[in-house]
Amino acid sequence: MELTIIRPDDWHLHLRDGACLTTTVPDTAQSFARAIVMPNLKPPVATVSQAVAYRERILNALPEGMTFDPLMTLYLTPELSPDIIREAAETDCIHGVKLYPKGATTNSDAGVSGLDNMMTTLETMAEVGLPLLVHGEVTDREIDIFDREAVFLERTLAPLMERIPTLRVVLEHITTEDSVEFVKAHPEMGATITAHHLLYERNDMLAGGIRPHLYCLPILKRSKHRDALIAAATSGSPQFFLGTDSAPHAVGDKESDCGCAGCYTAPHAMALYAEVFEAAGRLDRLEGFASVFGPQFYGLPVNQESLTLVKRPTLVPMARPFGDTEVRLLKGGETLNWTLA
Repeated sequence: MELTIIRPDDWHLHLRDGACLTTTVPDTAQSFARAIVMPNLKPPVATVSQAVAYRERILNALPEGMTFDPLMTLYLTPELSPDIIREAAETDCIHGVKLYPKGATTNSDAGVSGLDNMMTTLETMAEVGLPLLVHGEVTDREIDIFDREAVFLERTLAPLMERIPTLRVVLEHITTEDSVEFVKAHPEMGATITAHHLLYERNDMLAGGIRPHLYCLPILKRSKHRDALIAAATSGSPQFFLGTDSAPHAVGDKESDCGCAGCYTAPHAMALYAEVFEAAGRLDRLEGFASVFGPQFYGLPVNQESLTLVKRPTLVPMARPFGDTEVRLLKGGETLNWTLA
């Protein structure tokens, strides 16, 4: 059995930097024509010149004969000014600004503690049509980690969208039924969904022993939330589209006393999504989710190339090179039903 779809895009991706790019860039480009590239490097990608330079480093890591267009983003730091937003809007390579609540996830220490002091910048983004890409969690210690996404919707995102209704927002890597319903209630919004949040729930990570390679942020939730995500992703609604949040970390950084959050899925992401859509009886809707709805939201043309998946049992490699170490693949050592042709 074969499934041929329009070549997909990844609307939420971590490529890292330096020597790691020689793995992450070709791993992504073998499936995806474009990707929204996250800016949480050290130092953060917070100016137009930094984004352009990072894009060049990515393209320099692209092997000859492969095509890939990195769509750059800026990090919403307290110093991100309206002038920088206007400069970014005039480029053809910057497509969004990423909100990391301070302390929410990997390299989020440069993020903002609140949005009250950022309103002029956010209003400028609405004016020029530059989307805000949101890591939707509060970081208060008193809020349970499994409730941080739901509290963010009520405390931060709902008031923001009421205050600046013309701001275009993507709620990234949603993990809860609450987020699904919030997005549905705001038809101007978009939302990305990862393969790992469609495949797993919190028992998979915690029951019978801690599995560090399933640890991600936002953290895996109850099975009812995973079921809501599957229903949303396979619904055919253009508000929900593919964003892998593929986030590689060295094996030693995952398997440590304070393990890093992130799952590496770039090389086999489409096979993972195909498993989910097939199990739901919705393979016919994979193309919209992976290849059509994202470009529609971002105002970009749909790709002209195609991608073919073959239904054939395929063993996922345990690891890939990652600089001078290795990165473990999600489902490494397991067999998937689908693979790239």
